[in-house]
Amino acid sequence: MLAVPRFQMRARCGDRARLVPRAAVAILLMTAGFMFHPARAIPKRPHFTDIAAKSSFTYRTNNNYTGRKYFPQPICGGVGILDYDQDGKMDIFLTNGAKFPEMKKVDPSYYNCLLRNRGDGTFEDVTQKAGLAGENLGFSFGVAVGDYDNDGYPDLFICNAGRNALYHNNRDGTFTDVTETSGIGGKPPNTLSMGAAWFDYDNDGLLDLIVSNYTVWTPETDIRCGRDNAESYCNPRRYVSVSDRLYHNLGNGKFVDVTDQSGIGKELGKGMGIGIADFNQDGWLDIFVANDTERNFLFLNRGNGTFKEAGLEYGVAYNEDGTTVSAMGCDAKDYDNDGWVDIFYNNLIGQIWALFRNQQGRSFHYVSNPSHVARLSESLAGWSNGFIDYNNDGWKDVYSANGDIDNLLPNARQHDTMFENVNGKTFEDVSEEMGADFLFQGFQRGSAFADLNNDGFEDIVVTSLNQRPRILMNSADNGNHWLLLDLRGTASARDAIGARVKVTTPSGRTLYNQVSVSVGFISSSDRRVHFGLGSETSAESIEIHWPRGAVQTLRNIGADRILKVEEPR
Repeated sequence: MLAVPRFQMRARCGDRARLVPRAAVAILLMTAGFMFHPARAIPKRPHFTDIAAKSSFTYRTNNNYTGRKYFPQPICGGVGILDYDQDGKMDIFLTNGAKFPEMKKVDPSYYNCLLRNRGDGTFEDVTQKAGLAGENLGFSFGVAVGDYDNDGYPDLFICNAGRNALYHNNRDGTFTDVTETSGIGGKPPNTLSMGAAWFDYDNDGLLDLIVSNYTVWTPETDIRCGRDNAESYCNPRRYVSVSDRLYHNLGNGKFVDVTDQSGIGKELGKGMGIGIADFNQDGWLDIFVANDTERNFLFLNRGNGTFKEAGLEYGVAYNEDGTTVSAMGCDAKDYDNDGWVDIFYNNLIGQIWALFRNQQGRSFHYVSNPSHVARLSESLAGWSNGFIDYNNDGWKDVYSANGDIDNLLPNARQHDTMFENVNGKTFEDVSEEMGADFLFQGFQRGSAFADLNNDGFEDIVVTSLNQRPRILMNSADNGNHWLLLDLRGTASARDAIGARVKVTTPSGRTLYNQVSVSVGFISSSDRRVHFGLGSETSAESIEIHWPRGAVQTLRNIGADRILKVEEPR
């Protein structure tokens, strides 16, 4: 990991960056009139403060580790961001584990959790009132947030060992488990469902659902592994691979499993993170699935209800050496502002995190080495992640929630990392400047991004095994400007997932983003589209490409506002 010592400052001379001791900086500045002319000053970096302790809630990520290591145990603590009561403030949902070997939430320490945002920097535990504890569920993994019935209120899909669950938002602060009547809960027996993502794959205005499945497992079939009297979690290759599942939304709260006829069912893997985007800009949303120890999938949407798996053809199935890795979370966004959506995923210690640059929809180029991601990540074990413009400079940085599988390695507990994007070309590790709360050492798992206090800077919610979640608030103190777009579909699905947005600033700079909820690992982020504008105080134009084909342009929009935009009818 490349970290900048705290006693040093950065100085730039021309195009070369170097680290300069503080004393030397002082001398240079005193003689600046004839010796030193920096091309630009490095702006102040925001930092993060954990405010979870200000709120009263009992939730901890509980994977029931008691010494006996069950295979799915390390995967726990999904994060979902949603405004469940539509009061304009983002709330937090957290999934939780179960007791082994019973695989039941036998007491409240295993319950899932819904935290209502009070708007004053505190959160209220409304789990029981909302009906979301999940007492009748097994070990819960991921959560997918989406308004599947277009009623204006977000619903929840929970991935589990055992039956999955669909919760309908009743619009009165409560949810109802509608899994059985919806037709969305079916899957092969004993399948571990890790993550899920809502998206409208057939452009009919209704959100469909893709579920990433990992393997077939029960406590009775659990394989015990280890050596030298030290038990360890087994290599995933000891377990069978399975297909992901696709559910088509029929409307009226009904779904049908179209896994086989869509072509999704032909491919077997160990699905983890899911990235949704129109990677080739043909008007149809595609699916990237990060697989653990198996080749990754890129399901290209043919537009006729079927998908072509093109991971190998497009260059994202393997890493640069043609090998598989323990791919965990992933994100799909345009990190270099060239108008094409790129792909990132992280993995475990000794493996290289992958950054794939989109080659105008024809293929992807593996750029982990030239971007410095390879060098920065080789000692890290990453789980959840995402592109986040934490400093509002217009470039999407890379956040990763880190921590090894278990405690067998000396550096197993790790802190999170922030790789800052330098002009869309390279990244540098600025984690040490993110604050003490950001640098908590643990076994981090799920994470999601949201502007929790509507100040225009993105905040982070992250879980760690057997810990309270951290609610990391961005200090928002570097003076950079921003826009936050709340898009609402009319012909398109109301959530507008997949809508592409291009912002052009008065200086001629072009910025790109999209409505993307499935981000990182077993988590769902704020669906509002965030743009950092740097020093610019307006957008000359905002061009929105809606999922069903409409193109809408807004002009001369002032910065530092949450802009609600409805799809033209």
